[in-house]
Amino acid sequence: MENYSEPIDRLINELSKLPGVGRKTAQRLAFHIINMDSNDINALAKALVDVKNEIKYCKICCNIADSEICSICSNDHRDSSMICVVEDPRDVAAMERTKDYNGKYHVLNGVISPMDGVGPEMLKIKELISRLGTGEVKEIIMATNPTIEGEATAMYISRLVKPMGIKVTRIAHGLPVGGDLEYADDVTISKAMEGRREI
Repeated sequence: MENYSEPIDRLINELSKLPGVGRKTAQRLAFHIINMDSNDINALAKALVDVKNEIKYCKICCNIADSEICSICSNDHRDSSMICVVEDPRDVAAMERTKDYNGKYHVLNGVISPMDGVGPEMLKIKELISRLGTGEVKEIIMATNPTIEGEATAMYISRLVKPMGIKVTRIAHGLPVGGDLEYADDVTISKAMEGRREI
């Protein structure tokens, strides 16, 4: 193990906790930060603190937002009769890049995964069901990733929603099995939305 001074070692340890950042990458980042201008370091530190303190979850769709209600939920020009259900806020950004969907969203903030100890009660499913009581929603589009967990979550929600008389569709599998929505290109996502099917 390298013999760095305590502040450098602590910075490397903290950076290596980030997803996809191993010890070597953390070292490169740490030494880059050391060589940064003080104003840039202060701006980076402020951005980290601000994002933690100012970002919250939308009261309606559970997406990340900087206000109580996100810009998508507060937009009256969006189709309130359709809700696209996704796993993660990054999936909303991926869907929005296509510019093909004009409905609303609901972010589950995860998927059902018994192997990881994640049950339905740990997701934002209860909040989704409460949104459906208004009678305004006509279709739920399940856009969870095409993984075993994503499919199980889609089926679980479908069984809860169908008795309410709401159409439940699943995006087409133009996305590869095991792939993540956030990494798919815009054309693939557009085709997957066009070819969605009822569950």
